[in-house]
Amino acid sequence: MKKCLLIPFVGFVLLLNSCVVSKKVVYVRDMEPDTTYRAMSAPPLRIQKSDRLSIVVSAKTPELAIPFNQGVGAYQVNDQGDISAGSSAATEIQGYLVDDSGEIEFPILGAFKVEGMTLEEIKNLIKSQLVKEKLINNPVIKVELLNLKINMMGEINKIGVLTVPDARITLLEAISWAGGLTVNASPGKITVIREENGVRKMVINDIRSRDIFNSPTYYLQQNDIVYIEPLDAQPTPKVQTNWRYITTGLGLVATVFTIINVFK
Repeated sequence: MKKCLLIPFVGFVLLLNSCVVSKKVVYVRDMEPDTTYRAMSAPPLRIQKSDRLSIVVSAKTPELAIPFNQGVGAYQVNDQGDISAGSSAATEIQGYLVDDSGEIEFPILGAFKVEGMTLEEIKNLIKSQLVKEKLINNPVIKVELLNLKINMMGEINKIGVLTVPDARITLLEAISWAGGLTVNASPGKITVIREENGVRKMVINDIRSRDIFNSPTYYLQQNDIVYIEPLDAQPTPKVQTNWRYITTGLGLVATVFTIINVFK
């Protein structure tokens, strides 16, 4: 009779233990090995209000470029022997702030409307204006976005703001940079909230599917918000720890009962 009661008790303990064992997330699990898939090219970043740009003008005659750079920079000589003048490091980090009108104030040339433009378009705009005004015959323009930031929220191990140094990051890279998903994360509900042209939109992604590579939010943009939803009825780490203590204790009790019944 005692043995009959013991078997359901042991089964109950195993069931409790299985409830608190976390399942590992398999990314893009529907991709087949040795199979090629078309890769989506990264869309160019579009400049938004409050973005900060680094713009450096260089020329073969360094004195011509200095007035168009923020501050007085040092002379540099490249491998071809060309001399260039760039802005100082502190000033370059400060950059040009895109104001509420979507404009920047550029030395001598004045205000430029840059909101909605790509970095390449801004570079070509400044270059054409310098040539048109006969200020520099063949300028070299370098334009970079200084403040590409992604807000990571929800069931992620490192909640906070990611600062991206090279102005390009994918959703999977952002998750990795933020320490990966927690055990309470829902891999099928990775939400990206994006603001474009004064309108906010929300896209829900499933990182378990290869469709993630075709998502419009696979390549993140500045000021994107990434929110990872929790699983339904999933215990928190503290609750999981408590349950493990409980199941461990019940397991020890079951072991003692088993030994008693064996030697009785």
